[in-house]
Amino acid sequence: MKKVLVIGYVWPEPNSSAAGTHMMSLLRAFRAQNWQVEFASPAQKTEHMIDLANEGITSQVIALNCASFDQYVQAYNPDIVMFDRFMMEEQFGWRVDKYCPNALKILDTEDLQCLRNARHEAHKAGRAFSFADLHSDIAKREIAAILRSDISLIISHYEMQLLNDVFNVDSALLHHLPFLVDLKALPTNTKPFNERQHFMTIGNFRHAPNWDAVLYLQQIWPLIRKQLPDAELHIYGSYPPPKATALNNPKTGFLIKGWADDAYKVMEDARVCLSPLRFGAGIKGKLLEAMIMQTPSVTTPIGSEGMHLNEPWPGTVCENAEQFADAAVALYKDESAFIQAQQYGKQLLQKYYDKSKLEAQLMAKIEHVSESLISHRQNNFTGQMLKHHTMRSTQYMAQWIEAKNK
Repeated sequence: MKKVLVIGYVWPEPNSSAAGTHMMSLLRAFRAQNWQVEFASPAQKTEHMIDLANEGITSQVIALNCASFDQYVQAYNPDIVMFDRFMMEEQFGWRVDKYCPNALKILDTEDLQCLRNARHEAHKAGRAFSFADLHSDIAKREIAAILRSDISLIISHYEMQLLNDVFNVDSALLHHLPFLVDLKALPTNTKPFNERQHFMTIGNFRHAPNWDAVLYLQQIWPLIRKQLPDAELHIYGSYPPPKATALNNPKTGFLIKGWADDAYKVMEDARVCLSPLRFGAGIKGKLLEAMIMQTPSVTTPIGSEGMHLNEPWPGTVCENAEQFADAAVALYKDESAFIQAQQYGKQLLQKYYDKSKLEAQLMAKIEHVSESLISHRQNNFTGQMLKHHTMRSTQYMAQWIEAKNK
């Protein structure tokens, strides 16, 4: 039985974020191999975190910049260590290298933080994103973590190509792994067109792209409401701050609903999902949920990026507020377009998100690299060089912080 240690940036909240859903898919995939899985995190526990014990997964609170982790990881002695985002690899990677040098190191990027950050900075500056924006300190840290890891999980086709073409990362170090959908569990019939009403969107309010999308909807919604005066927009998401709840306006139908006990139900109740994302990275959980519940969506090129390649989108992809509003109204009123969008969504799920195929490919990758770990690492000299230097600098910084805190 392999022993897996997953070091999380946060405790998994599958009902709050796509990242939480994706993490739980990975943990369950490891458990399905009958592997022993432990989840450890330095983060504070939260009200919406999942009960890992119910999943057969043990958990452990760990400390940053503390030698207690050294004894902990030696005692657990994992065969595989997976880091949740590059910050966890930075913090704990050198300790794993030192005390469990033969453990396979996997980095789950969730999405490329450097891409999301670069687009955010360009958006705040009111200009178009360019590849020059990617040459940031965050990119240097994130790419270094990818090079130090044996396998990095990349969620979108777009990010795979970016890593290959812009950062020249060897494909042998990368594995494309989008969201895992159990096709056998998909609902065969969802509410028909005439039993659905209103528009909706959903997303964790603490996630900057989601909050920006809510602000953008403040511009878009009056254009929709002008054409559909009885329509409402229901905005769901965990952790709504006062600045979000202050936007609730029953008179205009702009309704901040907050936490949804069942994201799939509120998605199914709506006729159209709106996701006007202006920056971000990865692939979008809300748009996948829309496909699962057969709810057509209107989004931006950022929203649909990496999710459908050249296949038709299950709804409409729009560039500006006016196009977005007109597309949303057209989809809302046209039952034939609604049904066609549903079919496109089913096709995408079958082609790109089949859990059984994706899990098998991941396990094959892990087995292949594990069996040839020495040569795999020797072929990645840049990664070995980064380990050598980073281990020293990070180690001494961590030890200095630890000594300072005594």
